[in-house]
Amino acid sequence: MWQAPALCNEANNHNDGEELTKKSGILASLLAALCVSTAPSAQSQELYWTTSGMFGPFNIQGLIPTFPTARDITIPVSMWIVKHPKGVVVFDTGNNVAISDSTENCKKYWAAGSCDFLKPSQQRSDVIDKQLEKVGLKVDDVKVVVTSHSHLDHAGNIAMFPKAVHVFQKKELYQGYWPEKFQGRAANGTFVLNDLVSARDYDFYEIDGDYDLFGDGTVKIISTPGHTIGHQSLKVKLKSGQMIILSQDAIWMQENLDGYPAGLNFSIQAYTDSLNKLKRMRDLEGGKLFMAHDAGQFAKDGNKWHK
Repeated sequence: MWQAPALCNEANNHNDGEELTKKSGILASLLAALCVSTAPSAQSQELYWTTSGMFGPFNIQGLIPTFPTARDITIPVSMWIVKHPKGVVVFDTGNNVAISDSTENCKKYWAAGSCDFLKPSQQRSDVIDKQLEKVGLKVDDVKVVVTSHSHLDHAGNIAMFPKAVHVFQKKELYQGYWPEKFQGRAANGTFVLNDLVSARDYDFYEIDGDYDLFGDGTVKIISTPGHTIGHQSLKVKLKSGQMIILSQDAIWMQENLDGYPAGLNFSIQAYTDSLNKLKRMRDLEGGKLFMAHDAGQFAKDGNKWHK
């Protein structure tokens, strides 16, 4: 029976291997190498940042009404792929595949006003299944799909993952099916009902609050309500030890960090609390904070692996 972990534990109990070294320098060296190679891989995460096409150009004040000057922006629609020893995770699935390739297609699936304002550029090759293929993965390789919230540009393609476990905050699912009236209840509006209905019979893990996804502290779901009632962010510890916070719509872009709040929120108080929570986490833990719709960040760090 394979006993490498037990041997490693025994070696660690001998004052840095001094007794073993006295018995056999060669044996001690071999055993040390073996212990490294069989140690639990608690920091072997890799993270890929991609986008479901782009939105824009449009006036930033359409998203952030308090921003003092009008200017056009074009922004990413962030999706994430996490490789973990226990399985592949997708964090957000972007815009539904049905809106790809033309404004005409967009208006068949989304409300016309959403298409006209957001101006999605998504091509079929930008959709999450094709982005997985780009990095050598398939839809069926994905063990877990974590969805930050149920808006049209984040939960659009959960139906592509029938074999995955889908992790939502429980109250976010309720909101997706029946939003507050002030959020709009059009079936093809900000919450696209078919995005959820098409996956209704899938395996959903409905959580309440923070959750350590694999139990080793390396992929943590962080509850960040405010933008929606059950928004959640993700914190990933990479192979290098670097900690990355993926805010998604808890923080859209740098302008929000500069003090101009997002203009679409379930609760501005909860939104502010969540934004400050992620900022504190970044500063106290020495991590990086990647925001869902920040064009400057994506230009620098998007479309590549972080290890």
